[in-house]
Amino acid sequence: MSAPHRYTDAPTENRKDWANIRALMPYLWEYRGRVLLALSSLILAKVANVGVPLVLKELVDELDVDAGDMLLALPVALLLAYGALRLSASLFNELRDVLFTRVRYRAMRRLTLRTLEHLHKLSLRFHLERKTGAISRDLARGAASLSTLLNYFTFSILPIMVEFLLVAGVLVSQYDMVFTFIIFGSVVAYVAFTFAVTNWRMEYRLAMNRYESQANNEAIESLINYETVKYFGNEKIELSRCDNTLSKWEDNAVISQSSMSLLNFGQAAIIAVSVTLIMFFAAGEVRNGDMSIGDFVLVNAFLLQLFIPLGFLGIVYRQMKHSLTDMDQLIKLLDEVPEIQDRPDAPPLDVTRGEVRFEHVAFAYQDDRPILHDIDFTIAPGKKVAVVGASGAGKSTLARLLFRFYDVKQGRVLIDGQDISEVTQASLRAAIGIVPQDTVLFNESLQYNLAYARPEATQDEIIAAAKLAQLHDFVQSLPEGYDTVVGERGLKLSGGEKQRVAIARAILKRPRILIFDEATSALDSRSEQAILSALKVASADHTTLVIAHRLSTVVDADRILVMEAGRIVEQGDHKSLLSHAGVYEKLWALQQHERLEAQDQA
Repeated sequence: MSAPHRYTDAPTENRKDWANIRALMPYLWEYRGRVLLALSSLILAKVANVGVPLVLKELVDELDVDAGDMLLALPVALLLAYGALRLSASLFNELRDVLFTRVRYRAMRRLTLRTLEHLHKLSLRFHLERKTGAISRDLARGAASLSTLLNYFTFSILPIMVEFLLVAGVLVSQYDMVFTFIIFGSVVAYVAFTFAVTNWRMEYRLAMNRYESQANNEAIESLINYETVKYFGNEKIELSRCDNTLSKWEDNAVISQSSMSLLNFGQAAIIAVSVTLIMFFAAGEVRNGDMSIGDFVLVNAFLLQLFIPLGFLGIVYRQMKHSLTDMDQLIKLLDEVPEIQDRPDAPPLDVTRGEVRFEHVAFAYQDDRPILHDIDFTIAPGKKVAVVGASGAGKSTLARLLFRFYDVKQGRVLIDGQDISEVTQASLRAAIGIVPQDTVLFNESLQYNLAYARPEATQDEIIAAAKLAQLHDFVQSLPEGYDTVVGERGLKLSGGEKQRVAIARAILKRPRILIFDEATSALDSRSEQAILSALKVASADHTTLVIAHRLSTVVDADRILVMEAGRIVEQGDHKSLLSHAGVYEKLWALQQHERLEAQDQA
């Protein structure tokens, strides 16, 4: 598998704008019928728009002739045509917007969902390294920039081209070539100036976006770690850190905005000089009798009509460059390759007995820091195997490998003889229930968080699972019961209460294989014993892997694996391990001594 692309919030250089633009095309294709109708409306609106000065010329020439009342019918007809063309231009413009509204909002919806789906597919390694605040900001800007780009591509670039070609065609075919030279020269100068200044401004826009994302990430991170900030009284440090970043954002934002004024003035100067030159030559043609007053008005109207969209082109170019800058981080995020992927023909896991086997497994999060060495053991169907050892021994890594958050470097992990790397991840994880060491809950009700394990579960099943996890009585004591909102990441609940929720969810999921990763670490002794009894009932007939630091919680395990520095150094049941002076016996003696000391102090 190729190495995954690393997502970063660093400034983008040498961005592949055309590749990003091509990435937008599928979002237009779904509603291609609406897009074509909208484009047709756009072209009709521009034809009507260009027809207005032509009718105006005829009106001026008719009114300039000294004629009687018998000619009154012709100006009335032209006036009606003039009004009809203006009304048609407005009608087709509004029809275009109505037709394209669904396309734009559907595209934003699809991109947002696609990005969220992609984030869920990315590996645990990515999510451990990500900066949530920066990603959320990039996601919001990316979705908005998609809407902007779709609008500008479909309803700004093409209309400008259509109108320019129509106006230029009339001027070239009916008037002196000097007008053509002035027009095209001024257009080239205008476009070149706009592109040059806009490209210069982009480095400040990039820096501005980068510092905005960084400040947003720092602010969110300080709020997520609210308790840690309070523990150390470091509110001023957090504010200072965010303010330093915002100061850099402010400086770049001021330069970016000030340079826009320079760009606007330069564009206005080019337009003013061009219009003055054109009108000077047109006035001379009228004086010489080569052009009528109507022609003079037509050239003036066409010039204004031509430079109005050109003036808008400057804004469009700036906004498109800004939008492409904003979207670039989102495109890079979508290009991030999931580290763990299913094979194209991967079958679902077929769990019959629930046997789990680690077959000579070696693993390292980083190549220069091996974590596991030749791990080899089997959990027989319906049996409980516990893994104990000091912190950093590699115990929790076993659970991550069994869930296939990572792939092993050597060896295999098997369930009922099937290599888990060769089956679908969804079917694998559906077969496993886990009570993690650190339980994170949604900022929703207890009901929502419990039912998350199995959304189709009935209320009676949820209550039964809560009772088994020693949670129901606590929930009943709350004023809002199961409708109680637990707060962000479950902060309104104690550690023990959150672990009870996790245990209830694991029970409700009804998996064939259970993992308890320090499942009672946040509980007091009384609650621990109550839940251990419940877990013993819940795990009956389940293949169970228990990862524990507290040895008293695993004395009933069928087999205990003792790990040190990523290796299994001892194994056996509780009695056999105590019968000889080994690592387990020393850990047991130490923990018993600590327990007695705690009782004496109490």
